Amino acid sequence: MEDEVIGKPKGHEIGSVLDALSVTELEGRIVLLEAEIERLRAAIAARGETRKAAEAAFKL
Repeated sequence: MEDEVIGKPKGHEIGSVLDALSVTELEGRIVLLEAEIERLRAAIAARGETRKAAEAAFKL
């Protein structure tokens, strides 16, 4: 049987306990989450552009 390696999570899990994290670790998670928010906003914008293009293509 393989031994499981237990370590710190690589990302942030929503709702996880934050008490054991340092200020530096908390700031790192904020940076990570802000980058993810920007990625999500870009995906939303791309879908909006795709929708506009589709609407224009099917407009008579």
